[in-house]
Amino acid sequence: MTRLALAIGCVSALLIATGCEVGPNYKRPTAQVPAQWSETGPWHTAAPSDSIPKGTWWSLFNTIELDGLETQAIAANQNLEAAKARLAQARAFARVQSSGLFPQTNVSPSAERQRYSGNRPTLGSSTPPNTDTEYTFGIPFNINYEVDLFGAVRRNLESANAQLQASAADLENVKLVMTSELAADYFTIRELDAEIEVVRQALEFQQKDYDLVLRRKNGGIASGLDVAEQATILDATRAQLDLLRQTRFQFEHAIAVLVGQPASTFKLAVHPLDAAPPAIPTGVPSDVLQRRPDVATAERQMAAANAQIGVAKAAFYPNISLFGSGGVLSRDVTTLFNAPSFIWALGGQAVQPIFNGGRNRANLASTQAAYDQTVANYRQNVLVAFQQVEDALSNLNTLQSAAQSQEKAVADAQTALNIANNRYVGGITTYLDVVTAEETLLSNQRLMTQIRGQQMVSAVILAKALGGGWNVDALNGIEVHPHPGQIIQP
Repeated sequence: MTRLALAIGCVSALLIATGCEVGPNYKRPTAQVPAQWSETGPWHTAAPSDSIPKGTWWSLFNTIELDGLETQAIAANQNLEAAKARLAQARAFARVQSSGLFPQTNVSPSAERQRYSGNRPTLGSSTPPNTDTEYTFGIPFNINYEVDLFGAVRRNLESANAQLQASAADLENVKLVMTSELAADYFTIRELDAEIEVVRQALEFQQKDYDLVLRRKNGGIASGLDVAEQATILDATRAQLDLLRQTRFQFEHAIAVLVGQPASTFKLAVHPLDAAPPAIPTGVPSDVLQRRPDVATAERQMAAANAQIGVAKAAFYPNISLFGSGGVLSRDVTTLFNAPSFIWALGGQAVQPIFNGGRNRANLASTQAAYDQTVANYRQNVLVAFQQVEDALSNLNTLQSAAQSQEKAVADAQTALNIANNRYVGGITTYLDVVTAEETLLSNQRLMTQIRGQQMVSAVILAKALGGGWNVDALNGIEVHPHPGQIIQP
């Protein structure tokens, strides 16, 4: 058996050495890449050495509570666990493909006792047959090897390794999406906390105004209409407060799911937003192709589809198989391992497809079309990536300008309310002016907090659009390499 395996190994190594891999070698297709971002503004750093922190991009926001939540999510998020399982599955599949490079060996021990019929045909003999009982003992071995002369197995392994890397990039993309969603929800809750506080303070102020108007009515100075108008705005503000609290509950429940906890037991303490968006280092547009895990996934899927074209082309060429068998066979277990009991056979077979109804041609066309599809998907992913970065930059620039204007609007609304109160107390105008001024102030204060929250969420979106500090170099080394030890693995 040792000689048989050695012979098959030497022949197969010779055939592989003189063989080739049919099909196109992979070369990444080009995509349209702008020279620079159209949006700049204050949301990038000038120093070229600056970069988004790798692995913990959310640390840019310098928020300890968010850091803790992200750590919990990475440890317990179920979508992330599913992505890890898909990666493990892809790695195992690549190992399956690598096994095709090695001989397949099996052993099938057997023991048989057989009784022959005394009435069996004698094929013309006049001597009646005996009723015999015989034993047969055997330990046969079989070795089969498909020579990868035209690279079908190697192309399959190449495709599987590309899919393995695509799964690794997809895992990073799931992590990026999950962590960015958590950060966006977190800052939304903090904005809601700030907005709830604004409405609560407005409610206290409006309650004091209601008490004042009620006293004036009881003193005969104000009318019942004034009281009704103030009561209306007071009740409307209470309704706004209830709705904001309900919205906060929804985001709190969403965060609970992201960190892997039941919504009924998860609570976040109230803490109004008091942070400003950090400077996000954007780099140049071409960097996005190296930093976005979803773009890397699409690119690796192209490589996998390209290798399948080689597999399809190899089907047009001969399929060469080597086989051998050996072992021991005897009718007596005591002589099973004697020299005359040893058996062996060695051979080979070549199968050349001639006519198969156009199956191979159609399969090749299918793999080429699948590759073209992955190219289109890749280029679309690149365009969407650039769009998302530009959108985030534009949002941050616009929100920065809007925040400055809205701060002035809040100050102006406060001034208008003070004037309206003074004029009403002085009997110059009706209470309707005070009600209008209160509604205007509250509306502008709420809008101010919303803009600040949108700034934080837009900064999160920009960090996500830039890849969150990930780099395609992380895929280097993520592949399965066949090794001689596999020849003895089950």
